[in-house]
Amino acid sequence: MAEEFDPLQLDSQLCFPLYAAAKKVVGYYEPFLKELDLTYTQYIAMLVLWEKKETNVKDLGERLHLDSGTLTPLLKKLEAKGYIKRTQSRIDARYLNVYLTKKGASLREKALSIPQEIGKCVNISLEDAITLRLILDKII
Repeated sequence: MAEEFDPLQLDSQLCFPLYAAAKKVVGYYEPFLKELDLTYTQYIAMLVLWEKKETNVKDLGERLHLDSGTLTPLLKKLEAKGYIKRTQSRIDARYLNVYLTKKGASLREKALSIPQEIGKCVNISLEDAITLRLILDKII
């Protein structure tokens, strides 16, 4: 006789494998990011800044899905390390702009191998990785 579906069993939850997989993948980053003196959240902020060179705090928070309570201390730490500079917008004083410094830009070279190293840890095909990314984008 087939088991009856129980929506409150852990194995019935979509949230749990997403949570567990995210935790595991972020954990893979730790040894690589330690060499750069970055946390995972600082790393993803640097990814945006390596791409854009400058942005404002509001747009950065939206891009990373982080609130200002998380983003502000993170940016203060990156600024203390000399990787970024924060300045008030000349156009609208309510906005705080974030700029990549030369030191922050040079850190990019040291981070170039990280995606490939993480790919070795995750060990899924490129096709599966692309499919997974598309599914996760739908969820987000």
